[in-house]
Amino acid sequence: MTVKRKALVLGAYGLIGAACCRALLAAGFEVTGVGRSARTAQRVLPGLPWVTADLARPLDWAGLVAGYDVVINASGALQDGLRDDLETIHVTALSNLVSVLEGSDTRLVHISAAGVSEGSETEFFRSKARGDAVLKASNVDFIILRPTLVIGPDAYGGTALLRATAGIPLVEPVVMPDARVSCVALEDVAGAVVQAAEGGIATGTIADLTEAESRDFPKTVTILRNWLGFEPWSRRLRVPGVVLQGIGFGADLLGWLGWRSPLRTTAIRQLQSGIEGDPEPWRRAGGRDCATLPQILARMTPTRQERLFARMWVMTPVTVAILALFWITSGLIGFAQRDVAAEVLTSRGFGLTSAMSFVLIGAAIDLGLGLAILWRAAAQWACLGMIAVSLGYLGAGTLMTPDLWADPLGPFVKVLPGIALALTGYILLEER
Repeated sequence: MTVKRKALVLGAYGLIGAACCRALLAAGFEVTGVGRSARTAQRVLPGLPWVTADLARPLDWAGLVAGYDVVINASGALQDGLRDDLETIHVTALSNLVSVLEGSDTRLVHISAAGVSEGSETEFFRSKARGDAVLKASNVDFIILRPTLVIGPDAYGGTALLRATAGIPLVEPVVMPDARVSCVALEDVAGAVVQAAEGGIATGTIADLTEAESRDFPKTVTILRNWLGFEPWSRRLRVPGVVLQGIGFGADLLGWLGWRSPLRTTAIRQLQSGIEGDPEPWRRAGGRDCATLPQILARMTPTRQERLFARMWVMTPVTVAILALFWITSGLIGFAQRDVAAEVLTSRGFGLTSAMSFVLIGAAIDLGLGLAILWRAAAQWACLGMIAVSLGYLGAGTLMTPDLWADPLGPFVKVLPGIALALTGYILLEER
Protein backbone atom coordinates (compact mmCIF):
# COMPACT_ATOMS: atom_id res chain seq x y z
CA MET A 1 0.00 0.00 0.00
CA THR A 2 1.40 3.40 -1.01
CA VAL A 3 1.72 5.88 1.84
CA LYS A 4 0.51 9.33 0.88
CA ARG A 5 2.96 12.17 1.22
CA LYS A 6 1.79 14.81 3.68
CA ALA A 7 1.76 18.52 2.90
CA LEU A 8 1.09 21.45 5.22
CA VAL A 9 0.00 24.70 3.52
CA LEU A 10 0.39 27.98 5.40
CA GLY A 11 -2.02 30.68 4.25
CA ALA A 12 -4.12 27.94 2.74
CA TYR A 13 -7.33 29.85 2.01
CA GLY A 14 -5.59 32.71 0.20
CA LEU A 15 -5.65 33.00 -3.58
CA ILE A 16 -2.41 31.07 -4.08
CA GLY A 17 -2.70 28.87 -1.00
CA ALA A 18 -6.12 27.50 -1.95
CA ALA A 19 -4.96 26.72 -5.49
CA CYS A 20 -1.91 24.90 -4.07
CA CYS A 21 -4.12 22.83 -1.79
CA ARG A 22 -6.32 21.72 -4.69
CA ALA A 23 -3.32 20.93 -6.90
CA LEU A 24 -1.57 18.95 -4.15
CA LEU A 25 -4.73 16.96 -3.45
CA ALA A 26 -5.05 16.15 -7.15
CA ALA A 27 -1.41 15.01 -7.15
CA GLY A 28 -2.10 12.52 -4.36
CA PHE A 29 -0.85 14.43 -1.32
CA GLU A 30 -2.56 14.38 2.04
CA VAL A 31 -3.05 18.09 2.67
CA THR A 32 -3.66 20.11 5.83
CA GLY A 33 -4.35 23.83 5.67
CA VAL A 34 -3.36 26.54 8.15
CA GLY A 35 -5.35 29.78 8.39
CA ARG A 36 -6.39 32.24 11.05
CA SER A 37 -10.16 32.14 10.41
CA ALA A 38 -11.89 28.77 10.84
CA ARG A 39 -15.08 30.16 9.29
CA THR A 40 -13.33 31.35 6.14
CA ALA A 41 -11.31 28.16 5.92
CA GLN A 42 -14.37 25.95 5.92
CA ARG A 43 -16.08 28.13 3.33
CA VAL A 44 -13.11 28.11 0.90
CA LEU A 45 -12.07 24.44 1.24
CA PRO A 46 -14.75 22.69 3.31
CA GLY A 47 -13.39 19.17 2.96
CA LEU A 48 -9.83 19.96 4.06
CA PRO A 49 -8.40 19.30 7.53
CA TRP A 50 -7.57 22.67 9.07
CA VAL A 51 -5.36 24.08 11.79
CA THR A 52 -6.56 27.48 12.99
CA ALA A 53 -3.49 29.58 13.73
CA ASP A 54 -2.31 33.16 13.31
CA LEU A 55 1.29 33.15 12.07
CA ALA A 56 1.77 36.63 13.51
CA ARG A 57 1.32 35.29 17.05
CA PRO A 58 3.47 32.89 19.12
CA LEU A 59 3.00 29.31 17.91
CA ASP A 60 4.22 25.82 18.69
CA TRP A 61 6.05 25.63 15.38
CA ALA A 62 7.61 22.26 16.10
CA GLY A 63 4.22 20.75 16.81
CA LEU A 64 2.66 22.47 13.82
CA VAL A 65 5.06 21.04 11.19
CA ALA A 66 5.82 17.67 12.79
CA GLY A 67 5.19 14.69 10.52
CA TYR A 68 4.91 16.56 7.21
CA ASP A 69 7.00 15.78 4.14
CA VAL A 70 6.63 19.26 2.69
CA VAL A 71 5.56 22.66 3.98
CA ILE A 72 4.19 25.25 1.55
CA ASN A 73 4.46 28.83 2.80
CA ALA A 74 1.81 30.77 0.88
CA SER A 75 1.19 33.27 3.68
CA GLY A 76 1.79 36.97 3.21
CA ALA A 77 0.47 40.49 3.52
CA LEU A 78 0.70 43.56 1.32
CA GLN A 79 1.15 46.31 3.88
CA ASP A 80 1.19 46.98 7.62
CA GLY A 81 -2.29 47.48 9.00
CA LEU A 82 -4.72 46.55 11.74
CA ARG A 83 -4.52 42.83 10.90
CA ASP A 84 -1.03 42.64 9.43
CA ASP A 85 2.59 43.25 10.40
CA LEU A 86 4.99 42.65 7.51
CA GLU A 87 8.08 42.02 9.62
CA THR A 88 6.27 39.44 11.73
CA ILE A 89 4.63 37.63 8.81
CA HIS A 90 7.43 37.75 6.24
CA VAL A 91 10.50 37.50 8.45
CA THR A 92 9.84 36.45 12.05
CA ALA A 93 7.37 33.67 11.23
CA LEU A 94 9.65 32.35 8.50
CA SER A 95 12.64 32.44 10.86
CA ASN A 96 10.68 30.42 13.42
CA LEU A 97 9.66 27.94 10.73
CA VAL A 98 13.25 27.57 9.50
CA SER A 99 14.54 27.00 13.03
CA VAL A 100 12.33 23.93 13.51
CA LEU A 101 12.90 22.54 10.00
CA GLU A 102 16.71 22.67 10.09
CA GLY A 103 18.15 19.19 10.31
CA SER A 104 14.92 17.56 9.12
CA ASP A 105 14.01 15.97 5.79
CA THR A 106 11.00 18.24 5.35
CA ARG A 107 11.09 20.36 2.22
CA LEU A 108 9.97 23.99 2.42
CA VAL A 109 8.46 25.57 -0.70
CA HIS A 110 8.28 29.30 -0.10
CA ILE A 111 6.12 31.65 -2.20
CA SER A 112 7.84 35.02 -2.47
CA ALA A 113 7.37 37.68 -5.18
CA ALA A 114 9.17 38.62 -8.38
CA GLY A 115 11.36 41.68 -8.00
CA VAL A 116 11.97 41.49 -4.25
CA SER A 117 14.98 43.46 -3.07
CA GLU A 118 16.19 44.89 0.23
CA GLY A 119 16.76 48.13 -1.66
CA SER A 120 13.16 48.32 -2.90
CA GLU A 121 11.06 51.42 -2.21
CA THR A 122 8.25 49.36 -0.63
CA GLU A 123 8.40 47.54 2.69
CA PHE A 124 6.51 44.64 1.12
CA PHE A 125 9.43 43.86 -1.21
CA ARG A 126 12.03 44.66 1.45
CA SER A 127 10.44 42.39 4.06
CA LYS A 128 9.96 39.63 1.48
CA ALA A 129 13.64 39.95 0.57
CA ARG A 130 14.66 39.69 4.23
CA GLY A 131 12.56 36.56 4.56
CA ASP A 132 14.15 35.07 1.44
CA ALA A 133 17.58 35.87 2.92
CA VAL A 134 16.71 33.89 6.06
CA LEU A 135 15.99 30.87 3.90
CA LYS A 136 19.09 31.26 1.77
CA ALA A 137 21.30 31.37 4.86
CA SER A 138 19.74 28.22 6.36
CA ASN A 139 20.42 24.51 6.01
CA VAL A 140 16.79 23.77 5.19
CA ASP A 141 15.77 21.90 2.04
CA PHE A 142 14.09 24.91 0.44
CA ILE A 143 12.80 26.23 -2.88
CA ILE A 144 11.80 29.87 -3.39
CA LEU A 145 9.21 30.62 -6.07
CA ARG A 146 8.61 34.24 -7.08
CA PRO A 147 5.44 34.77 -9.15
CA THR A 148 4.65 37.96 -11.04
CA LEU A 149 1.03 39.20 -11.23
CA VAL A 150 -1.12 36.11 -10.65
CA ILE A 151 -4.21 35.64 -12.84
CA GLY A 152 -6.76 32.94 -12.11
CA PRO A 153 -10.47 32.13 -12.00
CA ASP A 154 -10.64 33.41 -8.43
CA ALA A 155 -10.32 37.16 -8.03
CA TYR A 156 -8.58 38.75 -5.08
CA GLY A 157 -6.10 41.57 -4.59
CA GLY A 158 -4.30 42.57 -7.78
CA THR A 159 -6.27 40.32 -10.12
CA ALA A 160 -9.53 41.71 -8.68
CA LEU A 161 -8.24 45.25 -9.23
CA LEU A 162 -7.48 44.45 -12.86
CA ARG A 163 -10.97 43.07 -13.43
CA ALA A 164 -12.56 46.04 -11.71
CA THR A 165 -10.57 48.56 -13.75
CA ALA A 166 -11.45 46.68 -16.93
CA GLY A 167 -15.13 46.78 -15.96
CA ILE A 168 -15.42 50.56 -15.50
CA PRO A 169 -18.13 51.71 -17.93
CA LEU A 170 -17.79 54.21 -20.77
CA VAL A 171 -14.55 55.97 -19.83
CA GLU A 172 -11.14 54.28 -19.76
CA PRO A 173 -9.14 55.43 -16.72
CA VAL A 174 -5.55 55.67 -17.99
CA VAL A 175 -3.32 55.02 -15.00
CA MET A 176 0.38 54.20 -14.79
CA PRO A 177 0.91 54.17 -18.58
CA ASP A 178 4.64 53.49 -18.20
CA ALA A 179 4.33 50.55 -15.79
CA ARG A 180 5.30 47.19 -17.29
CA VAL A 181 3.40 44.09 -16.17
CA SER A 182 4.07 40.39 -16.64
CA CYS A 183 1.55 37.79 -15.54
CA VAL A 184 1.47 34.17 -14.48
CA ALA A 185 -1.44 31.76 -14.32
CA LEU A 186 -2.60 30.70 -10.88
CA GLU A 187 -2.68 27.19 -12.32
CA ASP A 188 1.02 27.46 -13.27
CA VAL A 189 1.98 28.66 -9.79
CA ALA A 190 0.13 25.73 -8.20
CA GLY A 191 1.71 23.34 -10.73
CA ALA A 192 5.18 24.66 -9.88
CA VAL A 193 4.49 24.09 -6.18
CA VAL A 194 3.46 20.49 -6.87
CA GLN A 195 6.55 19.92 -9.02
CA ALA A 196 8.73 21.26 -6.21
CA ALA A 197 6.87 19.27 -3.54
CA GLU A 198 7.31 16.06 -5.51
CA GLY A 199 11.07 16.55 -5.67
CA GLY A 200 11.21 17.48 -9.34
CA ILE A 201 13.08 20.72 -8.61
CA ALA A 202 16.54 20.83 -7.01
CA THR A 203 16.90 22.13 -3.48
CA GLY A 204 18.07 25.72 -3.25
CA THR A 205 16.31 26.75 -6.47
CA ILE A 206 15.22 30.39 -6.55
CA ALA A 207 13.14 31.23 -9.61
CA ASP A 208 10.57 33.65 -10.93
CA LEU A 209 7.28 32.23 -12.20
CA THR A 210 6.28 34.39 -15.12
CA GLU A 211 5.43 34.63 -18.76
CA ALA A 212 8.31 35.68 -20.99
CA GLU A 213 6.70 38.88 -22.24
CA SER A 214 5.41 42.03 -20.57
CA ARG A 215 3.12 44.88 -21.54
CA ASP A 216 2.14 48.25 -20.14
CA PHE A 217 -0.58 48.42 -17.51
CA PRO A 218 -3.27 50.05 -19.74
CA LYS A 219 -2.69 47.37 -22.39
CA THR A 220 -3.08 44.67 -19.71
CA VAL A 221 -6.38 46.22 -18.60
CA THR A 222 -7.60 46.41 -22.21
CA ILE A 223 -6.84 42.72 -22.75
CA LEU A 224 -8.88 41.91 -19.63
CA ARG A 225 -11.75 44.11 -20.82
CA ASN A 226 -11.85 42.41 -24.21
CA TRP A 227 -11.81 39.01 -22.49
CA LEU A 228 -14.71 40.02 -20.25
CA GLY A 229 -16.73 40.91 -23.33
CA PHE A 230 -17.36 44.57 -22.56
CA GLU A 231 -17.65 47.07 -25.39
CA PRO A 232 -14.62 49.27 -26.10
CA TRP A 233 -14.44 52.46 -24.08
CA SER A 234 -15.81 55.53 -25.84
CA ARG A 235 -13.40 57.95 -24.13
CA ARG A 236 -10.05 57.96 -22.34
CA LEU A 237 -9.31 59.86 -19.14
CA ARG A 238 -5.74 60.31 -17.96
CA VAL A 239 -5.73 59.97 -14.17
CA PRO A 240 -3.12 62.35 -12.69
CA GLY A 241 -0.52 60.85 -10.38
CA VAL A 242 -1.64 63.10 -7.52
CA VAL A 243 -5.13 61.55 -7.68
CA LEU A 244 -3.63 58.08 -7.51
CA GLN A 245 -1.51 59.14 -4.54
CA GLY A 246 -4.59 60.49 -2.79
CA ILE A 247 -6.45 57.22 -3.35
CA GLY A 248 -3.47 55.31 -1.99
CA PHE A 249 -3.27 57.55 1.09
CA GLY A 250 -6.97 57.01 1.80
CA ALA A 251 -6.62 53.26 1.34
CA ASP A 252 -3.63 53.29 3.73
CA LEU A 253 -5.75 54.94 6.42
CA LEU A 254 -8.49 52.37 5.89
CA GLY A 255 -5.82 49.66 6.25
CA TRP A 256 -5.56 50.57 9.92
CA LEU A 257 -9.28 49.83 10.20
CA GLY A 258 -8.70 46.35 8.77
CA TRP A 259 -9.40 46.97 5.07
CA ARG A 260 -6.97 45.20 2.71
CA SER A 261 -7.44 47.35 -0.37
CA PRO A 262 -5.23 46.58 -3.41
CA LEU A 263 -5.15 50.35 -3.94
CA ARG A 264 -2.89 50.99 -0.97
CA THR A 265 0.34 52.89 -1.51
CA THR A 266 2.43 49.70 -1.61
CA ALA A 267 0.41 48.20 -4.47
CA ILE A 268 0.47 51.44 -6.45
CA ARG A 269 4.24 51.80 -6.05
CA GLN A 270 4.79 48.18 -7.03
CA LEU A 271 2.76 48.64 -10.20
CA GLN A 272 4.45 51.92 -11.00
CA SER A 273 7.88 50.32 -10.73
CA GLY A 274 6.72 47.37 -12.84
CA ILE A 275 6.02 43.71 -12.16
CA GLU A 276 8.35 41.67 -14.31
CA GLY A 277 10.41 38.52 -13.92
CA ASP A 278 12.95 36.32 -15.67
CA PRO A 279 11.60 32.89 -16.73
CA GLU A 280 15.03 31.43 -17.53
CA PRO A 281 16.08 30.25 -14.01
CA TRP A 282 12.81 28.29 -13.73
CA ARG A 283 13.36 26.69 -17.12
CA ARG A 284 16.95 25.76 -16.23
CA ALA A 285 15.70 24.17 -13.01
CA GLY A 286 13.44 21.89 -15.05
CA GLY A 287 10.26 23.85 -14.53
CA ARG A 288 7.48 23.91 -17.07
CA ASP A 289 7.01 27.08 -19.15
CA CYS A 290 4.37 29.48 -17.84
CA ALA A 291 1.50 30.53 -20.08
CA THR A 292 1.26 34.04 -21.53
CA LEU A 293 -1.64 36.31 -20.55
CA PRO A 294 -3.60 35.57 -23.79
CA GLN A 295 -3.07 31.85 -23.18
CA ILE A 296 -4.18 32.18 -19.57
CA LEU A 297 -7.40 33.93 -20.56
CA ALA A 298 -8.04 31.46 -23.38
CA ARG A 299 -8.21 28.70 -20.74
CA MET A 300 -10.76 30.65 -18.68
CA THR A 301 -14.41 31.18 -19.65
CA PRO A 302 -15.68 34.76 -19.20
CA THR A 303 -19.15 34.29 -17.71
CA ARG A 304 -21.84 36.67 -16.55
CA GLN A 305 -20.50 36.15 -13.04
CA GLU A 306 -17.12 37.51 -14.15
CA ARG A 307 -18.68 40.61 -15.65
CA LEU A 308 -20.92 41.15 -12.63
CA PHE A 309 -17.96 40.83 -10.27
CA ALA A 310 -15.92 43.34 -12.30
CA ARG A 311 -18.68 45.92 -11.96
CA MET A 312 -19.72 45.18 -8.37
CA TRP A 313 -16.16 45.19 -7.00
CA VAL A 314 -16.02 48.93 -7.61
CA MET A 315 -19.41 49.28 -5.94
CA THR A 316 -18.20 47.79 -2.65
CA PRO A 317 -16.32 50.90 -1.40
CA VAL A 318 -19.06 53.12 -2.84
CA THR A 319 -21.72 51.19 -0.91
CA VAL A 320 -19.73 51.32 2.34
CA ALA A 321 -19.05 55.05 1.92
CA ILE A 322 -22.71 55.90 1.25
CA LEU A 323 -23.95 53.82 4.20
CA ALA A 324 -21.34 55.35 6.52
CA LEU A 325 -22.17 58.88 5.35
CA PHE A 326 -25.93 58.33 5.66
CA TRP A 327 -25.89 56.84 9.15
CA ILE A 328 -23.24 59.15 10.60
CA THR A 329 -25.04 62.20 9.20
CA SER A 330 -28.35 60.92 10.52
CA GLY A 331 -26.86 60.51 13.97
CA LEU A 332 -25.23 63.95 13.99
CA ILE A 333 -28.41 65.63 12.76
CA GLY A 334 -30.36 63.80 15.45
CA PHE A 335 -28.10 65.26 18.13
CA ALA A 336 -27.99 68.74 16.59
CA GLN A 337 -31.76 68.91 15.92
CA ARG A 338 -32.93 66.93 18.93
CA ASP A 339 -35.55 69.51 19.92
CA VAL A 340 -37.09 69.56 16.44
CA ALA A 341 -37.04 65.76 16.25
CA ALA A 342 -38.59 65.41 19.70
CA GLU A 343 -41.37 67.79 18.69
CA VAL A 344 -42.53 65.27 16.06
CA LEU A 345 -43.29 62.89 18.93
CA THR A 346 -44.56 65.41 21.53
CA SER A 347 -47.05 66.76 18.95
CA ARG A 348 -48.51 63.24 18.88
CA GLY A 349 -48.98 62.93 22.61
CA PHE A 350 -45.56 61.76 23.86
CA GLY A 351 -44.08 63.29 26.98
CA LEU A 352 -41.01 65.50 26.47
CA THR A 353 -38.71 63.19 28.45
CA SER A 354 -39.78 60.09 26.54
CA ALA A 355 -39.57 61.86 23.20
CA MET A 356 -36.09 63.23 23.93
CA SER A 357 -34.92 59.80 25.09
CA PHE A 358 -36.12 58.21 21.84
CA VAL A 359 -34.34 60.88 19.79
CA LEU A 360 -31.01 60.70 21.64
CA ILE A 361 -30.90 56.91 21.77
CA GLY A 362 -31.77 56.73 18.07
CA ALA A 363 -29.10 59.28 17.18
CA ALA A 364 -26.47 57.37 19.17
CA ILE A 365 -27.40 54.11 17.46
CA ASP A 366 -27.27 55.76 14.02
CA LEU A 367 -23.86 57.28 14.70
CA GLY A 368 -22.53 54.02 16.13
CA LEU A 369 -23.63 51.99 13.09
CA GLY A 370 -22.18 54.56 10.70
CA LEU A 371 -18.80 54.37 12.43
CA ALA A 372 -18.94 50.57 12.82
CA ILE A 373 -19.21 49.90 9.09
CA LEU A 374 -15.85 51.64 8.61
CA TRP A 375 -14.17 48.97 10.76
CA ARG A 376 -13.64 45.93 8.54
CA ALA A 377 -14.15 43.32 11.24
CA ALA A 378 -17.54 44.82 12.16
CA ALA A 379 -18.71 45.92 8.71
CA GLN A 380 -21.00 43.00 7.93
CA TRP A 381 -22.49 43.09 11.42
CA ALA A 382 -23.06 46.82 10.98
CA CYS A 383 -25.02 46.13 7.78
CA LEU A 384 -27.22 43.68 9.65
CA GLY A 385 -27.62 46.23 12.44
CA MET A 386 -28.68 48.88 9.92
CA ILE A 387 -31.31 46.53 8.51
CA ALA A 388 -32.61 45.64 11.97
CA VAL A 389 -32.70 49.25 13.18
CA SER A 390 -34.42 50.38 9.97
CA LEU A 391 -37.09 47.72 10.37
CA GLY A 392 -37.43 48.73 14.01
CA TYR A 393 -37.85 52.37 13.03
CA LEU A 394 -40.54 51.44 10.52
CA GLY A 395 -42.34 49.17 12.97
CA ALA A 396 -42.28 51.62 15.87
CA GLY A 397 -43.04 54.55 13.58
CA THR A 398 -46.02 52.76 12.08
CA LEU A 399 -47.45 52.18 15.57
CA MET A 400 -46.67 55.64 16.94
CA THR A 401 -46.93 57.93 13.91
CA PRO A 402 -48.70 56.03 11.08
CA ASP A 403 -49.56 59.31 9.37
CA LEU A 404 -45.91 59.72 8.33
CA TRP A 405 -46.42 57.04 5.68
CA ALA A 406 -48.49 59.65 3.82
CA ASP A 407 -46.06 62.51 4.48
CA PRO A 408 -45.15 64.16 1.12
CA LEU A 409 -41.42 63.98 1.99
CA GLY A 410 -41.73 60.22 2.46
CA PRO A 411 -39.66 59.74 5.67
CA PHE A 412 -40.79 56.11 6.01
CA VAL A 413 -40.77 55.22 2.33
CA LYS A 414 -37.17 56.43 1.99
CA VAL A 415 -36.04 53.92 4.61
CA LEU A 416 -36.74 51.03 2.23
CA PRO A 417 -33.91 51.80 -0.28
CA GLY A 418 -31.56 52.10 2.70
CA ILE A 419 -32.49 48.59 3.80
CA ALA A 420 -31.80 47.28 0.28
CA LEU A 421 -28.41 49.05 0.19
CA ALA A 422 -27.41 47.63 3.58
CA LEU A 423 -28.40 44.14 2.42
CA THR A 424 -26.32 44.64 -0.73
CA GLY A 425 -23.39 45.78 1.41
CA TYR A 426 -23.65 42.69 3.60
CA ILE A 427 -23.39 40.47 0.51
CA LEU A 428 -20.56 42.44 -1.10
CA LEU A 429 -18.50 42.40 2.09
CA GLU A 430 -18.12 38.60 2.05
CA GLU A 431 -14.33 38.56 1.85
CA ARG A 432 -13.54 35.22 0.19
